[in-house]
Amino acid sequence: MSTTNAVDADRTVDAGATSLLRFATAGSVDDGKSTLVGRLLHDSKSVLADQLEAVEHASRNRGQETPDLALLTDGLRAEREQGITIDVAYRYFATPRQRFILADTPGHVQYTRNMVTGASTAELAVVLVDARNGVVEQTRRHAAVAALLRVPHVVLAVNKMDLAGYEESVFAAIAEEFTTYAASLGVPEITAIPISALAGDNVVTPSANMDWYGGPTVLEHLETVPVGADPSDDPARFPVQYVIRPQTAEHPDYRGYAGQIASGVLRVGDAVTVLPSGRTSTIEGIDALGQAVDVAWAPQSVTVRLADDLDISRGDLIAPTASAPSVSQDVEATVCHVADRPLTVGQRVLLKHTTRTVKAIVKEIPSRLTLDDLSQHPAPGELAANDIGRIVVRTAEPLALDAYADSRRTGSFLLIDPADGTTLTAGMAGTAFAEAASEAAPAGAADDEGWDF
Repeated sequence: MSTTNAVDADRTVDAGATSLLRFATAGSVDDGKSTLVGRLLHDSKSVLADQLEAVEHASRNRGQETPDLALLTDGLRAEREQGITIDVAYRYFATPRQRFILADTPGHVQYTRNMVTGASTAELAVVLVDARNGVVEQTRRHAAVAALLRVPHVVLAVNKMDLAGYEESVFAAIAEEFTTYAASLGVPEITAIPISALAGDNVVTPSANMDWYGGPTVLEHLETVPVGADPSDDPARFPVQYVIRPQTAEHPDYRGYAGQIASGVLRVGDAVTVLPSGRTSTIEGIDALGQAVDVAWAPQSVTVRLADDLDISRGDLIAPTASAPSVSQDVEATVCHVADRPLTVGQRVLLKHTTRTVKAIVKEIPSRLTLDDLSQHPAPGELAANDIGRIVVRTAEPLALDAYADSRRTGSFLLIDPADGTTLTAGMAGTAFAEAASEAAPAGAADDEGWDF
């Protein structure tokens, strides 16, 4: 077996042994997201005894005879008082077959930005629907956000089937409507499961009340869904985080570039280009955990040594010469605005992309997306909290961005308020599932204090 094949085989075995699935739950208010998460934790034996005791005590104080499993995730006092989820609740649990990090996201329309946060790193989204109400406006909104964020797997959990008489026809009609809508957005994989989170039907154990359903339970699907992708399928991207120059007697000439591989595979001998400068070299060595290796892959943290002494600093990107991304100061993107104050044309911001942060100006806001019917509202002038729209940004320095459709890691960025460091907007470079509504020329940017680029 060659060195490369041996290393790839080790990577495959290791990935199977430490498989981790990040997933998010979403749905309209009162669809039962927190109850589903609580049921998953409880029935998979992932709840500590003192946690369960606290939930039982809180449930008794509220006059409930049985434990309210939603309290396992609704941790804020306001959430428990109102019976809704406000913030994103992250929980870790594991089964013998899989490890999980879940994000229980809010269902109310005013907290759409919280779903964007929770689903931005998710490989799977569970969208809940109340069997009595079917697909509603917020269901379509969450499906659209999952499509925008390129979440590769979506589960439609038709909840409260016990209140719909466990009728197969009810489930079939909802599944067909949702699947048609999500497929039109470009969601690549949709799995529909009928459940009752309160009663535990088809959450962890198969339901005796729905013998017409022969598919997996929610947990079975979570344990078997493909996690991650083969790093060799993507071009390598290595954002430099830190330059290592010990300059000691033992290592007088050592110069290494440390960081985490964002995507792809790096090998000793690869011809690479450093961006945005465009200088080229070859990989002379790769150090991982203090040991020299021939191959490294995402998401390993390594130190890369190059054959040539180049001027490289934090924020530069090392990529294979044959598949290096283009460099530009004009960024067109789909964004979700997360700050309470609006994003306006001409606004000065900082743009953070991987390890690089540069000054930028919002040159244009061509459109705002109406998620209810996917229509474009042209030239809105600004984006308010929770708005999703298209923007054009001009940066002070060139950036090497991939299209978000090609790489969620190197195609994403943040806009930050330069005055106080507040995160304003989450951006996805290139086109999501809708084209920009306007091709007007950029206009309206400020031109003083060195911010006109």
